[in-house]
Amino acid sequence: MPERFMLVAPRTFALRPYEDPPLGPRDVRLKSVLSGISHGTELNLYRGTAPFASKHFDGEHRLFMPNEEEGFRETGLGYELVSRVVEVGPEVHEVKVGDLVHTATRHQPTTVVNLDAQGQIPLSVLPPNVTPEQAVFSALIGVALIAIHDAQIKVGDDVAIFGLGAIGLIAVQLARLNGALHITVVDPLPLRRQMALDLGADEAIDPTAEDPAVVLKFREGAPRGVDVAIEASGHYAGLQGALRAAHMGGRVVTLGYYQGGASAVYLGEEWHHNRLTMVSSMGVWGCPSRYYPMWDRARATRTVFTLLERGLIKVEHLITQRFPYRQMPEAYRFIDEHPAETIKAVLEYD
Repeated sequence: MPERFMLVAPRTFALRPYEDPPLGPRDVRLKSVLSGISHGTELNLYRGTAPFASKHFDGEHRLFMPNEEEGFRETGLGYELVSRVVEVGPEVHEVKVGDLVHTATRHQPTTVVNLDAQGQIPLSVLPPNVTPEQAVFSALIGVALIAIHDAQIKVGDDVAIFGLGAIGLIAVQLARLNGALHITVVDPLPLRRQMALDLGADEAIDPTAEDPAVVLKFREGAPRGVDVAIEASGHYAGLQGALRAAHMGGRVVTLGYYQGGASAVYLGEEWHHNRLTMVSSMGVWGCPSRYYPMWDRARATRTVFTLLERGLIKVEHLITQRFPYRQMPEAYRFIDEHPAETIKAVLEYD
C-alpha cells in the first residue's frame, strides 16, 4: 500500500497509508515524477500561519468564517505535480498511457484523477519539448500571467517588481513580453537580484541599502514613480514599498499571500494622497479572469504551455534544491529555515 505525507500539526508531517481506487470509465491513474513545493501558500500552511489554521472559506458568501471545531486539521499539501499516465479508463480519449501530465494535486507517489471532476486547474498533457522541470512551474506561470493581465501593462510602461521568488522572476519575463520598457526589481537577496538581471530586468535595488521609491521618483527624465508596481513577495514591507513607488494614479498589483496584520502598511500616506489603484490578483478560489469569458482558465493554461514550448519563459534554472519524496519533511524544513538559499525546491519520485 502506498504512503503519503500529511501535515498533522504546524511543521509536523506523518506518513499515512492510502489506497488507489479502482479506475472508473473516465479516470486516469498517474505515477508521480516531480512535484514543486510552493514557497508561499504551502509554507504558510506548513507554519500554521495561513487563515485556514482556524478558519474556512465560505465559497457561497465569500467570507472566511471560524471553524466549528478547534484544533489543527490534518491535510495534504501540494498543487504542482508532474506525473506519467500508467492506466486510463475505457472512456478516456484525451490522454494515453505514457503521457507526461501536469495536475494541481498533492505531493504523493500515485494519483487517480477523474477528467470530468477536476479542480480549477485541469490536467494538461506536456508538449513534446517541455520537460518536467519546466512543467512543474506551470501553475506559478499561470499566477504571474493573471497578474500581468491585471496590471494592464502598456507598451512603454515603467514597471517595478517587488519580491523575486519564482513568481517574481517569472513576472519579470512576462512584463517584458507585455511591453514594459523599463523594469526595476526590488529584493534584499543578491542572488535573486542577479537572476532577475540575467532574465532581462534593467535595474535591481536592494531595499535594505536604499529606498526604492526615492530611487524611482528622483530619476531625471523619468516619471515620478512607476506606472505599475507588482508586489510578489507576500510581505507587508514589500507592499508598502510598492505603494510608495507608484506615481500619482498608478497601479499596484498584489499577488503575494499575506499573513497576519498589516502593521507595515500606511494607507494614509502615498496610497491615499496619490489616488492609487490597488488590485488583488487571484485566478483560483472561484475568481474568474477580469477578461472572462474570452480568457477562461483553460485558455490561461494553454497559454502557459505555449510560452514554455516556444522558449519565451525560462524557469528550469530556478530550481535550487531537489529532494527525494521520502525526505519531504526535510525539504519543508530547509525552505523554512534557509529562505535566502531557495527559489524553488522540488520533490523527486522513484
